[in-house]
Amino acid sequence: MSKAKNISAIIPPKAKVLPKELSIHGDTRIDNYYWLNDRDDQEVIDYLKAENDYTDKVLGHTKAFQEVLFDELKGRIKEDDTSVPYVSNGYYYYYRFEEGKEYPIHCRKKGHLEAEEEILLDVNLLAADHTYYSVGARSVSDNNQILAFAEDTVSRRIYTIKFKDLTTGTYLNDEIPNTSGGVAWAKDNETVFYTLKDKETLRSYRIMRHVLGTPVESDEEIFTEEDDTFFSGVYRSRSNEFLMIYSHSTLTTEFQYLRADDPNGDFKVIQNRVRGLEYEPYHFGDHFYIWTNADNAKNYKLVRTPVNQTSLDNWLDVIPHRKDILLESILVFKEYLVLQERIKGISEIKVMPWVDFECGYYIDFEEAAHALDFGANEEFDTDQLRFHYTSMTTPQTVFDFNLSSKTRELKKERPVLGDFNKEDYQSERIMVTVRDGVEVPVSMVYKKGFQKDGSQPFLLYAYGSYGHSLDPGFSPARLSLLNRGFGFAIAHIRGGQELGRQWYDDGKLLHKKNTFYDFIDIADWLIQNNYTSKEKLFAMGGSAGGLLMGAIANMRPDLWRGVLAIVPFVDVVTTMLDESIPLTTFEWDEWGNPKDKAFYDYIKSYSPYDNVTSMDYPNMLVTTGLHDSQVQYWEPAKWVAKLRALKTGSNLLLLKTNMEAGHGGASGRFEPLKEIALQYVFMFDLLDINQ
Repeated sequence: MSKAKNISAIIPPKAKVLPKELSIHGDTRIDNYYWLNDRDDQEVIDYLKAENDYTDKVLGHTKAFQEVLFDELKGRIKEDDTSVPYVSNGYYYYYRFEEGKEYPIHCRKKGHLEAEEEILLDVNLLAADHTYYSVGARSVSDNNQILAFAEDTVSRRIYTIKFKDLTTGTYLNDEIPNTSGGVAWAKDNETVFYTLKDKETLRSYRIMRHVLGTPVESDEEIFTEEDDTFFSGVYRSRSNEFLMIYSHSTLTTEFQYLRADDPNGDFKVIQNRVRGLEYEPYHFGDHFYIWTNADNAKNYKLVRTPVNQTSLDNWLDVIPHRKDILLESILVFKEYLVLQERIKGISEIKVMPWVDFECGYYIDFEEAAHALDFGANEEFDTDQLRFHYTSMTTPQTVFDFNLSSKTRELKKERPVLGDFNKEDYQSERIMVTVRDGVEVPVSMVYKKGFQKDGSQPFLLYAYGSYGHSLDPGFSPARLSLLNRGFGFAIAHIRGGQELGRQWYDDGKLLHKKNTFYDFIDIADWLIQNNYTSKEKLFAMGGSAGGLLMGAIANMRPDLWRGVLAIVPFVDVVTTMLDESIPLTTFEWDEWGNPKDKAFYDYIKSYSPYDNVTSMDYPNMLVTTGLHDSQVQYWEPAKWVAKLRALKTGSNLLLLKTNMEAGHGGASGRFEPLKEIALQYVFMFDLLDINQ
């Protein structure tokens, strides 16, 4: 059935107008839809359901196609699959999936892979009575007998910690609610440290100590983070020798440490917090090796300091700051120091023997544009490094690399079922010069035969916030776009950290608009160079990338056939002024605190919700989750309500709220594919692609 049939006769919902004045700095904003900020109000729920019903009706003729797409996406997944086992404390740990089941089964084997399998958690059984279920962090006691794990049944990222006796298979009575999820075991196998969340703001701020078998109500408070611009947490060092408490804001960190065999002792601060000083310690022998930006090391450096002399004045450089190389993270082994660096926007791995750094070397990779991350490297005294590799044409691949022989062993390439052949696809990495003369990297992929004559559809994706770098990785789902003629590109815009810390600084606070300008200029470049046309170009981003979508829809509505805003952060001024909203206070270093008039004026000048006006907007699909803890559902809901009231023209405006999920969407292995199918069919339908 044609999408044109009877869509104009479907009446969209109309949110009631209830003006609320919001005044500061002598400026008053009128928010007609502030009332949507109450998930306990049945009228709010009814409105969200009405929007869902409208979306379902408008796209009703695509229902069969959505089912085809879902089957297609699911069909690329090997259902009975197993992860690559890793070794920890004498056991091989892995998870596996069984055919037709949504959730993993976490397992281990003692000593060798031929040993009898021990099922730690069958998440399918745990999730059976829940519409949403997620297992968070998992951690086993030193004696290998007790498993601590965290579960979230709402999708607010508020976890309850539970404990399972692995010798009997029974669950302990100890249950700790309202946590961030992780635990740090002491060496006595009965003491754990965990982090409580503020129930209103969801800020992780109190470190508690619990002894198994004692009432949770009697747990001792070890540390409280009083500064509401910081959040805190606790973990066990990779060396297993220390318990570590951290306090973290956008620009500043502070760590405390305690011997793991002294759980009743007092934590000591490594270096008192100094605004703008970031550091993270890694224990090795008698020293802490510390990743830091001290001494104006914008791209970070590595220092070391004795365990008993940890303050800043004792720090000595090990890897100095380098202007052209971003030091992202490190791994410490008994014989080797391994660095993850970013050079010209691409992640690289450097191996450095402790006995002679001059013999350090980079691991070679065939594809210039790729994505890397460290895998599970739990063992300290080993010469095996596990890492994950992918590119826009290569599925995620797991390697074990021998640090001494420099040989690698392919452990697994993620299977992609069907007729996938990586040789059928081509990737490019280009540099686009934007309006202020800066060159911005763009990674793209398309199926061979893609015609650069302006005739083919294209999806441009970006994030551009928090210094988060988007790497050119593989997506099995994306094949459904490429096989139907789409090109796909990631714009590595400012606000990320692809080209170093300065790249991030140039896309935040009072430079935030560079993020939007970069994306727009790349879109213009794609059109001018005939990769696509305005009639076939789509934009997509989620969360802070959804802010990007809202901004570019306001600034250049003419550029896009469609915009997909996934859980978008679009009501920036109001959210940043409301300290009761989760995440607000420690985001001021990212966006600015609008209580300062300079930041208020600047944020207001780009905030998508505040800049909706009467004009023709592109076709838009907006998604959210009722229980979203990162971007509250009412931001996209209010935005859509205002767009409906003011937009001109007949382009689509659709809002889809997952009433059972939060920021990450549906739980499970296959349910999220339905959300992807909806996103894809939105674009396909606009282009009359129906198969």
